[in-house]
Amino acid sequence: MKDFRNLKVWQKAHSFTIKLYEITNTFPREELYGITNQLRRAVSSIPINISEGCGRFTDKDLARFLQISMGSASETKYLLLLSNNLGYLDNKDYSQSTKQIQEIKKMLAKFIIRLRNNS
Repeated sequence: MKDFRNLKVWQKAHSFTIKLYEITNTFPREELYGITNQLRRAVSSIPINISEGCGRFTDKDLARFLQISMGSASETKYLLLLSNNLGYLDNKDYSQSTKQIQEIKKMLAKFIIRLRNNS
């Protein structure tokens, strides 16, 4: 078992989740149970699954949860695009957010590869 709080990828994902929660506070009220909720669930799923995987006993299990985090990161990336296209997310926040989610995805991919090579 690993302490997820020591992982740089978890730290970045956690910080990004907090940022997106703040950004989605500006989304239209009628989207509270739509895009706002879906984006928040997708982005928070990234650090949630990293932390859950760290609570497992094998690297194989951790890699599986990292893959789930990767899927959530892809979902987040699409929801950012949708939010931008609908005018809920300005171009500056969209650009910064997509760069951050791409960095998180790269970190997850490297971590998964490293775990699989060690197995």
